Amino acid sequence: MPRNPKDYYPPMNSAEHILNQTMIRMFNTERSFSNHIERKKSKCDYHFNRNLLDEELQNLENEINLIINQHLDVTESTIEIEKAKIKFNLDRLPENHDNEIRVINIGNYDSCPCSGEHVNNTKEIGKVKILSSSFENGVLRIRFKLLD
Repeated sequence: MPRNPKDYYPPMNSAEHILNQTMIRMFNTERSFSNHIERKKSKCDYHFNRNLLDEELQNLENEINLIINQHLDVTESTIEIEKAKIKFNLDRLPENHDNEIRVINIGNYDSCPCSGEHVNNTKEIGKVKILSSSFENGVLRIRFKLLD
């Protein structure tokens, strides 16, 4: 997948991958269908049926930080597009993609096609703080930031 010229903040981008996989595991969602990843704070939108309770948000934050604290290596690999179609949802893949796409692997916890920049190890992320969530028209939005 060609690199996006957008200036990515590697710790936040890697944290977003962990948030997505944790949402999949804890709440049986798909990955976020929309997100806005920034240095100061970020947000991810999920198709869901309700807002999360305060206790659920705290559990989500705790689980994300447990994964970060495992100091998992973050690696890059490539996969042929036909094999990727079986393993990943490629709806957001640009039409002008190559025959191979880039996949980011966070230990054995998460693998996802991505054009963004990432940390080398989750210990470089810091700590995730979930700021808030909201629910409207079938969309759960989670806002978060990183703490040093």
